[in-house]
Amino acid sequence: MNLSMSFVVLLAILVSAANLVLAHVGLTNIDSSWYDAHATFYGDMSGGETMQGACGYGDLFKQGYGLETAALSTALFNNGQTCGACFELMCVNSQYCKPNAGTIKITATTFCPPNYAEPVQYHWCNPPNNHFDLSMKMFLSFAEYRGGIVPVKFRRMMCGKSGGVRFEIKGNPYFIMVLVYNVGGAGDVTNVEIRGHKSNWIAMSRNWGQIWNTGLNLVGQRLSFVVRTSDGRSLAFFNVAPETWGFGQTYEGKLNF
Repeated sequence: MNLSMSFVVLLAILVSAANLVLAHVGLTNIDSSWYDAHATFYGDMSGGETMQGACGYGDLFKQGYGLETAALSTALFNNGQTCGACFELMCVNSQYCKPNAGTIKITATTFCPPNYAEPVQYHWCNPPNNHFDLSMKMFLSFAEYRGGIVPVKFRRMMCGKSGGVRFEIKGNPYFIMVLVYNVGGAGDVTNVEIRGHKSNWIAMSRNWGQIWNTGLNLVGQRLSFVVRTSDGRSLAFFNVAPETWGFGQTYEGKLNF
């Protein structure tokens, strides 16, 4: 490794370490202001209907999200860019709010589609409404079932995740797709770069939700990633996947935001 390459690697490591320290100073709110919205629920207490979805996540139990999730309305979903973001909600101004229930904390994992055939006031996921379609478990933790829909206050918050950022590799040798999940900090990923140990850094494109793709054939190379979140923080994950990596496999980095 030449001197210039050593400097680049050292700089990336120092930036990663600095971001890691900043991200763990405290799990504080990204935005301390509270905003108005409404909340409903879908599915049953088992949460089977909440799996998969428009963010590209699969089995939310295996991936660590569980039932602490929500589908976001058009106004909040932002064409998938909000996938992975975390929110704090409280039930307000309704007879169906449970007394002293406090707040709930959820991760955005899918989309609540609009229905433009209905007026805005009758379909809560139509723009410009702010709306959260929760799992039944989360809805019932702060509101009564018979309420159906309740007004809420919400705010963005930092995500607290266990373990490192995870990379699930999909696709084929000529169209590699990577699902980036279990992201702490801001939670929503805005940029991903990939590199094989024989290649340069390549900017990946957002395929949909939090699935990113590249047309570069990197089979047989150790894979590294740089991930940037919406608050501008970046982390470098070196040699996350070994040379023997395979499609359908998941690899975990040693760092998180």
